[in-house]
Amino acid sequence: MRLWLWVIGIIVVIGAGIGIYMLTPVTGPARDLTLTGDAERGAYLIRLGGCVTCHTDPKTKDALLAGLQSAGLKTPFGNFYPPNITSSRSAGIGNWTLAQFSRAMSDGEGPQGHLYPAFPFDAYTLMSDQEIADLFAALQAVPAIDTPSHPHEVGFPFNIRLAMAGWKHLFFHPQRFVADPAHSEQWNRGKYIVFGPGHCVTCHSPRNLLGGIDAGAELTGNPAGGTGGKAPSLLKDALARHEYDAAALAETLSDGFTPGFDTLGGAMGEVVADETSQWTEADRAAVAAYLMGAE
Repeated sequence: MRLWLWVIGIIVVIGAGIGIYMLTPVTGPARDLTLTGDAERGAYLIRLGGCVTCHTDPKTKDALLAGLQSAGLKTPFGNFYPPNITSSRSAGIGNWTLAQFSRAMSDGEGPQGHLYPAFPFDAYTLMSDQEIADLFAALQAVPAIDTPSHPHEVGFPFNIRLAMAGWKHLFFHPQRFVADPAHSEQWNRGKYIVFGPGHCVTCHSPRNLLGGIDAGAELTGNPAGGTGGKAPSLLKDALARHEYDAAALAETLSDGFTPGFDTLGGAMGEVVADETSQWTEADRAAVAAYLMGAE
């Protein structure tokens, strides 16, 4: 009996230790918060990062970045409504500091606690310190719209934000992008956009039962649906089957027309209209070069 008590005690201690560890913060390298942001450069990052598509309601396009109200992002865990990120002090992020913004973008933690990964902080964490400062400056320059953010529609137990700490330990690895010297500057720029601010990997990768991206299956498509609905594979072979080469893919990102003379609709149509069509030609070419494996 005494032996069993010892075994049970050890199991309880180990379980408590694991539980405490899973609730500890998950943070990446410290950011330089003394940098001065450039709002003009940041305005481009708003488009590169997909902020407009996610944070602007399609029924009220003039209310730029005032949050989704009419329809949330549907996931297996509930409906998420990207919030107001204008400079409004009452409804947006006008009262935020650069440090708070940096924590949200880099570590997935806002003033209210852990953020849900429907917000792709696991991609934004790759951004440079200067880009974070520039993006913050641009968002603070966005005209204030005092529309309150729509609350998420998430049931128990997913509405417990503290549980996101454990999720981060399992699936979140905050870090900054490091270029691969074995590849060209263009290829590295493309990979950075795909895995970083452009967060193509977020929508075009399958996810496991806990909502984490399946390791090793990045960009193979998300046929089960996700925050952006069903998303096809972006691997080279899959793209080639649809008659894509690097030039054709860059063109599709610009005008939304496929090589088969179809048009991209739905969520991707919005992404092209609001984001990729407004990227520089060089950035579209870089993404295409990376996805098609060109050097």
